[in-house]
Amino acid sequence: MTTESTNDVTGAPPVRSSAWLGFPPVLDACCGTRMFWFDKQDSRALFMDKRRETFVQVRTDRGNKTKEVNPDQVADFTAMPFPDETFHLVVFDPPHKVVANAEASRGNMIKFYGALFPDWRDTLTAGFSECFRVLKPNGTLIFKWCELETPLADVLALTPEKPLFGHRVGKRERSHWVTFLKPNFEVDGRKAAL
Repeated sequence: MTTESTNDVTGAPPVRSSAWLGFPPVLDACCGTRMFWFDKQDSRALFMDKRRETFVQVRTDRGNKTKEVNPDQVADFTAMPFPDETFHLVVFDPPHKVVANAEASRGNMIKFYGALFPDWRDTLTAGFSECFRVLKPNGTLIFKWCELETPLADVLALTPEKPLFGHRVGKRERSHWVTFLKPNFEVDGRKAAL
């Protein structure tokens, strides 16, 4: 299977205010091709990714298939263009594979899922921070991670927030779905929920 890019990455102007836009309750912070969504056009969600791209998945056994990364908002999950406390639910499924540089990020898997670079710890720390910033108090963050190279524990150490629960999935049980609840106030310097 190989891919051929047919579009360049483009951007959209950042969203400045939620007052008049009426944001949906859900944000998918790095939607990619929206693979796990039952309804890929679900109006309850705002789909965001840092790229807008169409590519051809070349499959020798079943013919070629066009795939599309077409977010509602083009933005990086490390610097989201949304006001604080905008969404009730945030889905955070960042890339799981670390590559040396942009040139190494052109493979098939990267087209579907994106890539992280050697500064991945800083990138994911900023991503968690932004997800919690745009999440309403008592809002839910659903985090997905695949232990291709990096153990889940190493990634969860990048956020001070404590997960509620999680679940392993997949043939080799390398993918994890982890659920967080954003605290809504601090008591004696500790975050807590009502």
